[in-house]
Amino acid sequence: MMQKILLPAALALMLTGLSPIAARADAAAGERLARQWCANCHVIDNSGPATTLPQGPPAFRIIAGHLDRDQMRAFLSHPHGAMPDLALTRAEIEDLIAYIGSLK
Repeated sequence: MMQKILLPAALALMLTGLSPIAARADAAAGERLARQWCANCHVIDNSGPATTLPQGPPAFRIIAGHLDRDQMRAFLSHPHGAMPDLALTRAEIEDLIAYIGSLK
């Protein structure tokens, strides 16, 4: 009986491109991470300007409108440029992506 329930759910996740971790992403946890690690350089909510500096990093609402989940995942997994290497776990990355996506 349990297999009849779990198998379709697992197949649905695979078909939609979501990993089990992405399916459990927590936008509230992502917001807490953003406030802790990202707010020094980015505007992390829907208030304020698009950047914090004249040519600074984009606000999360801008990122949400320009990057898809896979692009955000790739960037957060291997940050470059002036962004520090935060060594985020896969779950933390998914939480941040969920939060950023909620700003669309």
